[in-house]
Amino acid sequence: MSAPRLSIVIPSWNTVDLLRECLRTIAEAEQPATEVIVIDNGSADHSAEMVEQEFPNVLLTRNPQNEGFAKGSNAGIRQASGEYVLLHNADTEVHSDALALMVAFLDANPEYGAAAPKLVNRDGSTQGGCMAFPGLKTPLFFGTPLERWMPNSRELKRYFLRDWNHEDDRDIEQPPAACLMVRRAVLDEIGFFDEALWLFFNDVDLSLRLAKAGYKTRFVAGAKVLHHVGASTKQFRGMHVEWQKNRLHYYRKHHGKIAGWWVKLCVTWTFLDYAWAQVWGGWRGRTRGAIAPYYDAWMEFMKS
Repeated sequence: MSAPRLSIVIPSWNTVDLLRECLRTIAEAEQPATEVIVIDNGSADHSAEMVEQEFPNVLLTRNPQNEGFAKGSNAGIRQASGEYVLLHNADTEVHSDALALMVAFLDANPEYGAAAPKLVNRDGSTQGGCMAFPGLKTPLFFGTPLERWMPNSRELKRYFLRDWNHEDDRDIEQPPAACLMVRRAVLDEIGFFDEALWLFFNDVDLSLRLAKAGYKTRFVAGAKVLHHVGASTKQFRGMHVEWQKNRLHYYRKHHGKIAGWWVKLCVTWTFLDYAWAQVWGGWRGRTRGAIAPYYDAWMEFMKS
């Protein structure tokens, strides 16, 4: 039997119903010869049992615990034998022709290393999600008091691609890895996900390394994928601290140690602004929000 052209890698954690729909839509989609690989990250909702019983052709790996998105995805990539690898979240549902359209684009355009679909909501509206690479200005304007004061700053417009509606094909820098098709040869060349980026910024890092290696990424607007945003991450209690830690690692890796201190300074400003607002509001007779949990989270981040 010949090797599949497409390998679909799906890390999964406690999303049994969404995973079932994800696998069903893949099975019903137009596609080249395809293998599907599910890495179950210690789910407690019988996701692995569902895959075994309902999708016996899926290659299933059971991890005893949640090893994170990057490490789980890498385990699937190592098993993949296809010419193309689709990095695919369990909280997605592909439209019938989405996979075929991305494969066809990469077949016809060898200078491109990756292709990304248009992510949509259940009502069919466009989610967006593609972004520019974060720069040194981004931590200052995003998530700090400056974002509240200057919500339409040039930096935020640049970073979030606010001048584009995600309705037409174009080259992009940073698509979300909720669904991203990459040439296997390119992954072998640039490396897989950075496992130090446990949950966040691993797709940003991968896209940046891909671009630095000279490969382009194409947004294929006709390829539509339904995305239930954050189905797994919202279950993770330490999500916000992990996001900050992963962002910190990304900045240190690509911009140096000083950039890491810059990120910490911006986060510290944000925490102090919040704490002062609660104290000031209490003095004026308003209900004061809790400060201690945010202090603990800030201290945990600062020790990173």
